[in-house]
Amino acid sequence: MRRVLLGVLVAMSGCKKAQDSKAPAPKEAAATRLVGLVTDIGGRGDQSFNDSALRGLEAWAAGVAFKGGAHAPLPPAAREATIPPELRARVRPVAVKPLVVQSKVQEDYQPNLQLVVDQGAGLVIGVGFALENAVETVAKQNPDARFLLIDSPVLDAKGGLLALKNVRTVIFKEHEGSFLAGALAGLVAKERVGFVGGMEIPLIKKFEAGFKAGVKTTNPSARVLVQYTGSFDNVQHGKQAGADLLSKGAEVVFHAAGSDGSGVIQAVKEARAGGAAVFAIGVDSDQAHLAPEAVLTSMVKRVDLAVWQAAADLEAGALSGGDVIMGLAEGGVTLAPVTLDFPGKAEALAKVEALRAAVVSGALAVPANDEALQTFSPPSH
Repeated sequence: MRRVLLGVLVAMSGCKKAQDSKAPAPKEAAATRLVGLVTDIGGRGDQSFNDSALRGLEAWAAGVAFKGGAHAPLPPAAREATIPPELRARVRPVAVKPLVVQSKVQEDYQPNLQLVVDQGAGLVIGVGFALENAVETVAKQNPDARFLLIDSPVLDAKGGLLALKNVRTVIFKEHEGSFLAGALAGLVAKERVGFVGGMEIPLIKKFEAGFKAGVKTTNPSARVLVQYTGSFDNVQHGKQAGADLLSKGAEVVFHAAGSDGSGVIQAVKEARAGGAAVFAIGVDSDQAHLAPEAVLTSMVKRVDLAVWQAAADLEAGALSGGDVIMGLAEGGVTLAPVTLDFPGKAEALAKVEALRAAVVSGALAVPANDEALQTFSPPSH
Protein backbone atom coordinates (compact mmCIF):
# COMPACT_ATOMS: atom_id res chain seq x y z
CA MET A 1 0.00 0.00 0.00
CA ARG A 2 1.24 3.48 -0.80
CA ARG A 3 2.24 5.66 2.10
CA VAL A 4 -0.56 7.94 3.25
CA LEU A 5 1.70 10.97 3.15
CA LEU A 6 1.87 10.78 -0.65
CA GLY A 7 -1.58 12.34 -0.60
CA VAL A 8 -0.58 15.39 1.43
CA LEU A 9 -0.53 18.60 -0.58
CA VAL A 10 -0.50 21.15 2.15
CA ALA A 11 0.78 20.98 5.69
CA MET A 12 -0.51 23.23 8.42
CA SER A 13 -0.09 26.91 7.63
CA GLY A 14 3.24 28.03 8.97
CA CYS A 15 4.75 24.53 8.86
CA LYS A 16 7.03 23.40 6.06
CA LYS A 17 6.33 19.70 6.35
CA ALA A 18 3.46 17.60 7.64
CA GLN A 19 4.26 15.33 10.54
CA ASP A 20 4.15 11.60 9.95
CA SER A 21 0.75 10.10 10.72
CA LYS A 22 2.43 7.83 13.29
CA ALA A 23 3.41 10.84 15.36
CA PRO A 24 0.26 12.97 15.75
CA ALA A 25 0.73 16.69 16.21
CA PRO A 26 -0.50 18.32 19.40
CA LYS A 27 -4.08 19.50 19.19
CA GLU A 28 -4.56 23.16 18.29
CA ALA A 29 -5.25 25.62 21.06
CA ALA A 30 -8.86 26.74 21.31
CA ALA A 31 -8.00 30.20 19.90
CA THR A 32 -6.92 28.84 16.52
CA ARG A 33 -8.36 25.50 15.54
CA LEU A 34 -7.01 23.20 12.87
CA VAL A 35 -9.46 22.31 10.10
CA GLY A 36 -8.48 19.53 7.72
CA LEU A 37 -9.90 19.05 4.24
CA VAL A 38 -9.58 15.92 2.11
CA THR A 39 -10.27 16.45 -1.60
CA ASP A 40 -11.71 13.95 -4.00
CA ILE A 41 -9.59 12.81 -6.94
CA GLY A 42 -10.35 15.99 -8.90
CA GLY A 43 -8.14 17.83 -6.43
CA ARG A 44 -6.87 21.36 -6.20
CA GLY A 45 -7.08 23.26 -9.45
CA ASP A 46 -10.26 21.67 -10.82
CA GLN A 47 -11.68 25.21 -11.20
CA SER A 48 -14.93 23.80 -9.89
CA PHE A 49 -16.07 21.67 -6.94
CA ASN A 50 -12.84 21.11 -5.00
CA ASP A 51 -11.67 24.66 -5.56
CA SER A 52 -14.96 25.93 -4.16
CA ALA A 53 -14.43 23.94 -0.96
CA LEU A 54 -10.84 25.14 -0.73
CA ARG A 55 -11.96 28.74 -1.20
CA GLY A 56 -14.39 28.39 1.71
CA LEU A 57 -11.68 27.07 4.03
CA GLU A 58 -8.56 28.90 2.89
CA ALA A 59 -9.65 32.34 1.66
CA TRP A 60 -12.98 32.86 3.39
CA ALA A 61 -12.32 31.24 6.76
CA ALA A 62 -8.55 31.32 7.31
CA GLY A 63 -7.71 34.32 5.12
CA VAL A 64 -4.80 32.57 3.40
CA ALA A 65 -3.77 31.62 -0.11
CA PHE A 66 -1.83 28.56 -1.22
CA LYS A 67 1.30 29.60 -3.08
CA GLY A 68 4.61 27.85 -3.64
CA GLY A 69 3.58 24.80 -1.66
CA ALA A 70 2.56 26.67 1.50
CA HIS A 71 -0.12 28.93 2.90
CA ALA A 72 0.51 32.67 3.06
CA PRO A 73 -1.68 35.45 4.49
CA LEU A 74 -4.18 36.86 2.00
CA PRO A 75 -4.55 40.66 2.09
CA PRO A 76 -8.04 41.70 3.24
CA ALA A 77 -8.91 43.29 -0.10
CA ALA A 78 -7.85 40.15 -1.97
CA ARG A 79 -9.88 37.98 0.40
CA GLU A 80 -12.95 40.15 -0.04
CA ALA A 81 -12.61 39.93 -3.82
CA THR A 82 -13.19 36.16 -3.60
CA ILE A 83 -16.53 36.63 -1.80
CA PRO A 84 -19.67 37.57 -3.77
CA PRO A 85 -21.06 40.97 -2.73
CA GLU A 86 -24.24 39.53 -1.24
CA LEU A 87 -22.21 37.41 1.22
CA ARG A 88 -19.52 39.88 2.28
CA ALA A 89 -21.36 41.12 5.34
CA ARG A 90 -21.89 37.56 6.52
CA VAL A 91 -18.63 35.78 5.70
CA ARG A 92 -16.14 36.98 8.29
CA PRO A 93 -12.65 35.60 8.95
CA VAL A 94 -12.51 32.62 11.30
CA ALA A 95 -9.68 31.65 13.67
CA VAL A 96 -8.72 28.40 11.95
CA LYS A 97 -5.65 26.92 10.28
CA PRO A 98 -6.11 24.83 7.13
CA LEU A 99 -4.66 21.40 6.48
CA VAL A 100 -5.35 20.15 2.94
CA VAL A 101 -4.80 16.57 1.86
CA GLN A 102 -5.27 15.58 -1.76
CA SER A 103 -6.57 12.18 -2.80
CA LYS A 104 -5.07 10.69 -5.96
CA VAL A 105 -7.23 7.56 -6.06
CA GLN A 106 -10.30 6.43 -4.12
CA GLU A 107 -8.17 4.15 -1.94
CA ASP A 108 -6.65 7.33 -0.48
CA TYR A 109 -9.87 8.59 1.08
CA GLN A 110 -9.93 6.62 4.32
CA PRO A 111 -6.22 6.89 5.21
CA ASN A 112 -6.22 10.58 4.32
CA LEU A 113 -9.18 11.27 6.58
CA GLN A 114 -7.47 9.35 9.38
CA LEU A 115 -4.29 11.34 8.81
CA VAL A 116 -6.19 14.57 9.38
CA VAL A 117 -7.74 13.16 12.56
CA ASP A 118 -4.28 12.13 13.77
CA GLN A 119 -3.04 15.68 13.21
CA GLY A 120 -5.54 16.86 15.81
CA ALA A 121 -8.01 18.63 13.56
CA GLY A 122 -11.07 20.05 15.24
CA LEU A 123 -13.01 19.49 12.02
CA VAL A 124 -12.37 17.00 9.21
CA ILE A 125 -13.96 17.79 5.83
CA GLY A 126 -14.58 15.20 3.12
CA VAL A 127 -15.26 16.84 -0.25
CA GLY A 128 -17.58 14.87 -2.48
CA PHE A 129 -20.10 12.04 -2.48
CA ALA A 130 -17.34 9.51 -3.21
CA LEU A 131 -16.00 9.98 0.33
CA GLU A 132 -19.24 8.86 1.99
CA ASN A 133 -18.11 5.36 2.98
CA ALA A 134 -14.71 6.58 4.11
CA VAL A 135 -16.21 9.35 6.26
CA GLU A 136 -18.63 6.88 7.84
CA THR A 137 -15.83 4.44 8.68
CA VAL A 138 -13.41 7.02 10.10
CA ALA A 139 -16.16 8.84 12.00
CA LYS A 140 -17.22 5.61 13.71
CA GLN A 141 -13.60 4.80 14.57
CA ASN A 142 -13.04 8.30 15.97
CA PRO A 143 -16.26 9.30 17.80
CA ASP A 144 -14.58 12.32 19.42
CA ALA A 145 -13.59 13.82 16.05
CA ARG A 146 -16.03 15.97 14.08
CA PHE A 147 -16.68 15.68 10.36
CA LEU A 148 -18.29 17.54 7.49
CA LEU A 149 -19.30 15.53 4.41
CA ILE A 150 -20.10 17.56 1.31
CA ASP A 151 -22.54 16.36 -1.35
CA SER A 152 -23.88 13.22 0.29
CA PRO A 153 -25.74 12.03 3.36
CA VAL A 154 -24.40 9.03 5.26
CA LEU A 155 -26.47 5.99 4.32
CA ASP A 156 -26.95 2.62 5.96
CA ALA A 157 -26.74 -0.75 4.18
CA LYS A 158 -30.36 -0.42 3.01
CA GLY A 159 -29.89 3.09 1.62
CA GLY A 160 -31.60 4.84 4.52
CA LEU A 161 -30.23 7.87 6.34
CA LEU A 162 -27.70 7.00 9.03
CA ALA A 163 -27.41 9.66 11.71
CA LEU A 164 -23.94 10.01 13.25
CA LYS A 165 -23.69 12.60 15.99
CA ASN A 166 -20.20 13.65 14.93
CA VAL A 167 -20.98 14.10 11.22
CA ARG A 168 -22.65 17.04 9.50
CA THR A 169 -23.66 16.37 5.91
CA VAL A 170 -24.54 19.00 3.32
CA ILE A 171 -26.39 18.30 0.11
CA PHE A 172 -27.58 20.80 -2.47
CA LYS A 173 -30.67 21.24 -4.63
CA GLU A 174 -28.61 21.25 -7.81
CA HIS A 175 -31.77 20.85 -9.87
CA GLU A 176 -33.02 24.27 -8.72
CA GLY A 177 -29.90 26.12 -9.83
CA SER A 178 -29.74 24.07 -13.03
CA PHE A 179 -33.36 25.02 -13.71
CA LEU A 180 -32.34 28.67 -13.87
CA ALA A 181 -29.41 27.77 -16.12
CA GLY A 182 -31.78 25.91 -18.43
CA ALA A 183 -34.28 28.76 -18.44
CA LEU A 184 -31.56 31.19 -19.49
CA ALA A 185 -30.19 28.77 -22.10
CA GLY A 186 -33.68 28.41 -23.57
CA LEU A 187 -34.00 32.18 -23.87
CA VAL A 188 -30.61 32.53 -25.55
CA ALA A 189 -30.79 29.56 -27.92
CA LYS A 190 -33.23 29.16 -30.78
CA GLU A 191 -33.33 25.43 -31.51
CA ARG A 192 -30.79 23.34 -29.59
CA VAL A 193 -28.92 23.35 -26.30
CA GLY A 194 -26.49 20.83 -24.85
CA PHE A 195 -25.77 19.19 -21.50
CA VAL A 196 -22.50 17.44 -20.65
CA GLY A 197 -22.46 15.35 -17.50
CA GLY A 198 -19.56 13.54 -15.86
CA MET A 199 -20.56 10.17 -14.45
CA GLU A 200 -24.17 9.19 -15.13
CA ILE A 201 -25.22 8.91 -11.49
CA PRO A 202 -28.27 10.21 -9.59
CA LEU A 203 -26.41 13.32 -8.42
CA ILE A 204 -25.60 14.46 -11.96
CA LYS A 205 -29.02 13.41 -13.22
CA LYS A 206 -30.38 16.08 -10.86
CA PHE A 207 -28.48 18.70 -12.85
CA GLU A 208 -29.78 17.26 -16.10
CA ALA A 209 -33.41 17.10 -14.96
CA GLY A 210 -33.40 20.66 -13.65
CA PHE A 211 -31.70 21.98 -16.76
CA LYS A 212 -34.17 20.27 -19.09
CA ALA A 213 -37.09 21.63 -17.04
CA GLY A 214 -35.70 25.15 -17.37
CA VAL A 215 -35.33 24.85 -21.15
CA LYS A 216 -38.83 23.39 -21.38
CA THR A 217 -40.17 26.36 -19.45
CA THR A 218 -38.75 29.12 -21.65
CA ASN A 219 -38.28 27.37 -25.00
CA PRO A 220 -40.42 24.22 -25.15
CA SER A 221 -39.62 23.57 -28.80
CA ALA A 222 -35.86 23.49 -28.21
CA ARG A 223 -34.09 20.15 -28.26
CA VAL A 224 -31.72 19.24 -25.42
CA LEU A 225 -28.71 17.17 -26.53
CA VAL A 226 -27.03 15.13 -23.78
CA GLN A 227 -23.65 13.46 -23.41
CA TYR A 228 -21.84 11.92 -20.43
CA THR A 229 -18.05 11.69 -20.28
CA GLY A 230 -17.91 8.93 -17.65
CA SER A 231 -15.42 10.84 -15.51
CA PHE A 232 -14.80 14.05 -13.58
CA ASP A 233 -11.07 14.46 -14.08
CA ASN A 234 -10.40 14.21 -17.83
CA VAL A 235 -10.36 17.57 -19.58
CA GLN A 236 -9.91 15.99 -23.00
CA HIS A 237 -13.05 13.88 -22.57
CA GLY A 238 -14.97 17.04 -21.77
CA LYS A 239 -13.60 18.87 -24.78
CA GLN A 240 -14.57 16.01 -27.07
CA ALA A 241 -18.09 15.90 -25.66
CA GLY A 242 -18.50 19.65 -25.95
CA ALA A 243 -17.21 19.71 -29.52
CA ASP A 244 -19.56 16.91 -30.48
CA LEU A 245 -22.61 18.73 -29.14
CA LEU A 246 -21.56 21.92 -30.91
CA SER A 247 -21.18 19.98 -34.18
CA LYS A 248 -24.78 18.83 -33.71
CA GLY A 249 -26.03 22.38 -33.44
CA ALA A 250 -26.02 23.14 -29.72
CA GLU A 251 -26.03 26.90 -29.21
CA VAL A 252 -25.54 26.83 -25.43
CA VAL A 253 -23.76 24.00 -23.58
CA PHE A 254 -24.10 23.51 -19.82
CA HIS A 255 -21.76 21.11 -18.06
CA ALA A 256 -21.87 19.29 -14.73
CA ALA A 257 -18.65 17.35 -15.19
CA GLY A 258 -16.00 18.55 -12.75
CA SER A 259 -12.62 19.05 -14.38
CA ASP A 260 -14.01 17.62 -17.62
CA GLY A 261 -16.05 20.80 -17.83
CA SER A 262 -12.91 22.85 -18.44
CA GLY A 263 -12.67 20.97 -21.72
CA VAL A 264 -16.29 21.75 -22.55
CA ILE A 265 -15.60 25.44 -22.02
CA GLN A 266 -12.46 25.22 -24.15
CA ALA A 267 -14.46 23.67 -27.00
CA VAL A 268 -16.97 26.52 -26.86
CA LYS A 269 -14.17 29.09 -26.67
CA GLU A 270 -12.57 27.69 -29.81
CA ALA A 271 -15.90 27.60 -31.62
CA ARG A 272 -16.51 31.25 -30.79
CA ALA A 273 -13.03 32.11 -32.01
CA GLY A 274 -14.08 30.55 -35.31
CA GLY A 275 -17.12 32.80 -35.53
CA ALA A 276 -19.84 30.60 -33.99
CA ALA A 277 -22.43 32.35 -31.81
CA VAL A 278 -22.31 29.79 -29.01
CA PHE A 279 -22.03 29.96 -25.23
CA ALA A 280 -20.95 27.78 -22.31
CA ILE A 281 -22.51 27.62 -18.85
CA GLY A 282 -20.11 26.61 -16.09
CA VAL A 283 -20.80 24.84 -12.82
CA ASP A 284 -20.02 24.82 -9.08
CA SER A 285 -17.76 27.90 -9.17
CA ASP A 286 -18.10 31.00 -11.34
CA GLN A 287 -16.05 29.81 -14.32
CA ALA A 288 -16.15 33.02 -16.36
CA HIS A 289 -12.42 33.52 -15.84
CA LEU A 290 -11.70 30.38 -17.88
CA ALA A 291 -13.09 32.02 -21.02
CA PRO A 292 -14.62 35.46 -20.39
CA GLU A 293 -15.69 35.71 -24.00
CA ALA A 294 -17.50 32.34 -23.98
CA VAL A 295 -18.98 31.64 -20.51
CA LEU A 296 -22.50 33.04 -20.34
CA THR A 297 -22.93 32.26 -16.62
CA SER A 298 -22.29 29.42 -14.17
CA MET A 299 -24.59 27.43 -11.91
CA VAL A 300 -22.78 28.19 -8.69
CA LYS A 301 -22.99 25.59 -5.95
CA ARG A 302 -22.02 27.24 -2.68
CA VAL A 303 -19.74 24.53 -1.35
CA ASP A 304 -17.53 27.41 -0.19
CA LEU A 305 -20.35 28.74 1.97
CA ALA A 306 -21.07 25.32 3.49
CA VAL A 307 -17.40 24.86 4.38
CA TRP A 308 -17.07 28.37 5.79
CA GLN A 309 -20.22 27.92 7.89
CA ALA A 310 -18.90 24.72 9.43
CA ALA A 311 -15.60 26.42 10.28
CA ALA A 312 -17.46 29.36 11.81
CA ASP A 313 -19.65 27.01 13.84
CA LEU A 314 -16.53 25.21 15.04
CA GLU A 315 -15.03 28.48 16.25
CA ALA A 316 -18.29 29.41 18.00
CA GLY A 317 -18.58 26.01 19.66
CA ALA A 318 -21.82 25.39 17.76
CA LEU A 319 -20.78 22.70 15.30
CA SER A 320 -23.49 20.06 15.33
CA GLY A 321 -24.12 16.91 13.35
CA GLY A 322 -27.13 16.29 11.15
CA ASP A 323 -28.20 16.77 7.55
CA VAL A 324 -28.27 20.20 5.90
CA ILE A 325 -30.00 20.88 2.57
CA MET A 326 -29.19 24.02 0.58
CA GLY A 327 -31.23 25.22 -2.38
CA LEU A 328 -32.14 28.56 -3.93
CA ALA A 329 -33.99 29.69 -0.81
CA GLU A 330 -30.98 28.93 1.41
CA GLY A 331 -28.46 30.52 -0.95
CA GLY A 332 -26.91 27.13 -1.64
CA VAL A 333 -27.21 27.41 -5.42
CA THR A 334 -27.44 30.42 -7.71
CA LEU A 335 -26.41 31.79 -11.08
CA ALA A 336 -23.21 33.77 -11.50
CA PRO A 337 -23.50 37.27 -13.01
CA VAL A 338 -24.26 37.30 -16.74
CA THR A 339 -21.63 39.60 -18.23
CA LEU A 340 -21.97 38.72 -21.92
CA ASP A 341 -24.48 40.42 -24.19
CA PHE A 342 -27.09 38.70 -26.33
CA PRO A 343 -30.34 39.85 -27.99
CA GLY A 344 -33.11 40.46 -25.48
CA LYS A 345 -30.79 40.19 -22.48
CA ALA A 346 -32.70 42.48 -20.12
CA GLU A 347 -36.01 40.73 -20.73
CA ALA A 348 -34.39 37.30 -20.42
CA LEU A 349 -32.77 38.10 -17.08
CA ALA A 350 -36.08 39.48 -15.78
CA LYS A 351 -37.82 36.21 -16.71
CA VAL A 352 -35.13 34.15 -15.00
CA GLU A 353 -35.41 36.27 -11.88
CA ALA A 354 -39.18 35.76 -11.84
CA LEU A 355 -38.66 32.01 -12.07
CA ARG A 356 -36.14 32.17 -9.21
CA ALA A 357 -38.70 33.96 -7.06
CA ALA A 358 -41.31 31.33 -7.88
CA VAL A 359 -38.98 28.52 -6.80
CA VAL A 360 -37.94 30.30 -3.60
CA SER A 361 -41.57 30.99 -2.65
CA GLY A 362 -42.53 27.36 -3.21
CA ALA A 363 -44.91 28.22 -6.05
CA LEU A 364 -42.77 26.24 -8.50
CA ALA A 365 -41.36 22.78 -7.77
CA VAL A 366 -38.39 21.80 -9.93
CA PRO A 367 -38.06 18.13 -10.95
CA ALA A 368 -34.97 16.39 -9.57
CA ASN A 369 -35.04 13.23 -11.70
CA ASP A 370 -36.30 11.84 -15.00
CA GLU A 371 -39.52 10.52 -13.50
CA ALA A 372 -40.50 13.91 -12.09
CA LEU A 373 -39.46 15.60 -15.32
CA GLN A 374 -41.95 13.53 -17.29
CA THR A 375 -44.86 14.98 -15.32
CA PHE A 376 -43.45 18.52 -15.05
CA SER A 377 -45.76 21.22 -16.37
CA PRO A 378 -43.97 24.51 -17.03
CA PRO A 379 -45.60 27.60 -15.52
CA SER A 380 -47.17 30.08 -17.88
CA HIS A 381 -45.08 33.16 -18.52
